[in-house]
Amino acid sequence: MTKSAHNKEHAILEAAEREFLTKGYAGARTTSIAEAAGVTHAMLHYYFRTKEHIFERILDEKMQLMGESVLAAFGEPGLPLLERLRNGIERHFDFIAANPDLPRFIVNEVLMHPDRYELMRQGIERLTSVMFSEVQQALDESAARGLTESVDARMLLLDIISLNIFPFIAYPILEPILGDLTADREFFFRLRRQETIEAIMRRIQKH
Repeated sequence: MTKSAHNKEHAILEAAEREFLTKGYAGARTTSIAEAAGVTHAMLHYYFRTKEHIFERILDEKMQLMGESVLAAFGEPGLPLLERLRNGIERHFDFIAANPDLPRFIVNEVLMHPDRYELMRQGIERLTSVMFSEVQQALDESAARGLTESVDARMLLLDIISLNIFPFIAYPILEPILGDLTADREFFFRLRRQETIEAIMRRIQKH
């Protein structure tokens, strides 16, 4: 592929990502994607034959990103457990902050197209099966030494993901409810990031 062709394909994918994330599959239009990418409609179909083909490419990339974000939530092996989890929560939150439309997009597409859930499940399951075993061992060893509470790694991951993702999905609803707390979006999400860290630390530390 020539550099020019690569640039055109990249522009189409970037435009398609914005279109799909904001409008979903059903609402996305290839004419809008082509216009945003600066290519003709015919050229878009030359690179990607159908809207479905473009969507599958975007979805595959986003599923990979989601899988990586799940792995990031448990931090880097080798660090002390609490430091590892703190870093993991921060990395996961920062990933969602950089991709705030992604969780809603994934949830909506899975609800609208249950067949896509199986593809997502298989991909994430491959990424998480070994991780859960390794993290559970670290949690169990820490609990046996009396340093932390006994915790199920799966429930802990659910806590982290839920606390990190919910504010981004619900922000349009939270904004009028919470008033001045959400007036400065950047400040609000900095607070939420720290609140999540503190909540998880309280959950696992020995009392």
